[in-house]
Amino acid sequence: MPGDPIMTNTDLFPDLPAPIAQALAARGFTELTAVQRAVVDAESAGRDLRVSSQTGSGKTVAIGIALASHFLDGPPESARRSHGDTAAHPRALVIVPTRELAAQVREELRWLFAELPGATVEVVTGGTSILRERIALSRRPAFVVGTPGRLLDHMRNGALACNAIEHVILDEADQMLDMGFKDELDAI
Repeated sequence: MPGDPIMTNTDLFPDLPAPIAQALAARGFTELTAVQRAVVDAESAGRDLRVSSQTGSGKTVAIGIALASHFLDGPPESARRSHGDTAAHPRALVIVPTRELAAQVREELRWLFAELPGATVEVVTGGTSILRERIALSRRPAFVVGTPGRLLDHMRNGALACNAIEHVILDEADQMLDMGFKDELDAI
């Protein structure tokens, strides 16, 4: 209507960082799902969260929302490459049971974090080219999403360093245990 104030993308989600609010609005979100709202309401800074919700409820975006504030200022000083250091030093590690889920998580986080400087996402999974993954890891992503066995391979061969990890997300942890990944998870 004429005379009505124009609503901006950030007005839809005033309690979220502007880049996240804009990404959600651009993706067609007009409100958060119940699990996403619960994560926002938990004021999750500095707290461990256990999120349990049905498939398709928006858990991956909820995880991204919980982590977004940690990446607003871009990469920390520690993310700068030391001479001769080609290892990835991600700030967040997302461990998933399958290659398909890894790809899905990567795509969700990529669009959600598109406007956050330095919040890049790479994926490593079994059944794919380990050489391509090493090249991707050498670009120093902030987030690495991967399956337990392949993450452990990259850790053991020096392509993935864990000294800068601030957040670890176990996605579908029960399924990983059911699939026999307990030893790999313990090693990680």
